[in-house]
Amino acid sequence: MIYPIVAYGDPVLKKEAEDITPQDYPNLKELVEDMYTTMYHAHGVGLAAPQIGKSIRLFVIDSEPMMDDEDEGKGVKKAFINAEIIEEDGEEWGFEEGCLSIPGVRETVYRPERIVIRYQDEEWNEHTDTYDGMTARVIQHEYDHIEGILFTDHLNGLKKRLIKNKLTKISKGEVDADYKMKFPAADKRR
Repeated sequence: MIYPIVAYGDPVLKKEAEDITPQDYPNLKELVEDMYTTMYHAHGVGLAAPQIGKSIRLFVIDSEPMMDDEDEGKGVKKAFINAEIIEEDGEEWGFEEGCLSIPGVRETVYRPERIVIRYQDEEWNEHTDTYDGMTARVIQHEYDHIEGILFTDHLNGLKKRLIKNKLTKISKGEVDADYKMKFPAADKRR
């Protein structure tokens, strides 16, 4: 199943997501597969549950498309459930990020180069892993989503003012995306 991507302006994107249990989501594997299908359909490298309207601590990533030639084959495809970043370190580095919920907007965001994250997998097994480089960045971006943070929240005041009109148009549905979206302002008109 392909879910519509929730657009900028929907309150679910600004809400801290809730932990889940096996009792809450007996069909978790199916949801994870649907999230991958939705992500790939939209040509993304990550997708968090709030982006499909579910305020739960779940996100999926596939960082392989972000790897350059020398790192080819070193990408990570994984689901993160009830994740918690427990450490961030290393030099902060800038990279132009975008977001499926904010189509057509890309801005440079600075993030630490290395993270340690504790999470559960689809079998509910707990892991603590270290990631760096591009995979760490993809994880940090998706992790922000389950914390109610968007990449635009990392921008300085001037950059935010420069993209304000674009963000308003996105929330009203005045944007071209080659995937199905759900727009908060459009929903209010109905």
